[in-house]
Amino acid sequence: MATLLTIGEASRRSGVAASALRFYEDRGLITSERAGAGHRRYARPVLRRIAFIVFAQRIGLSLDEIGAELAKLPPDRAPTRRDWSRLSSRWTARIDQRIAELERLKVGLTECIGCGCLSLDRCKLSNPEDRAAGYGAGPRYWLGDRPVATTQG
Repeated sequence: MATLLTIGEASRRSGVAASALRFYEDRGLITSERAGAGHRRYARPVLRRIAFIVFAQRIGLSLDEIGAELAKLPPDRAPTRRDWSRLSSRWTARIDQRIAELERLKVGLTECIGCGCLSLDRCKLSNPEDRAAGYGAGPRYWLGDRPVATTQG
């Protein structure tokens, strides 16, 4: 029988707080066995599932999405490289979207901090006459809408 990890050992090995491990278990993302006194014991493959959860959260997946992805993995063994590759190959578009969002943020910060106003409804340079409002509510340029070119005369 494989050695089981206590919650403290799983926490140390994964770098995730014990409270987060209990939370993940409550959400059905990981499972444990219970020892005689009711203490949690984790099979070693849970470390890979925890690493997957942490990585998936960092690229922006919700816990519900993570649960749906984990449900595609075998519950009785450690996932193989092929298992992980199959799941992660669908994330490329999501990562590309995040990169584009960060690029827009970078450009926006440079432009706004450069003039100092940070107010699109009053900005005469980036948003004369509040043209961004025509795109809808929210930070339109941050969301990727581009300012309409105007001619100065």
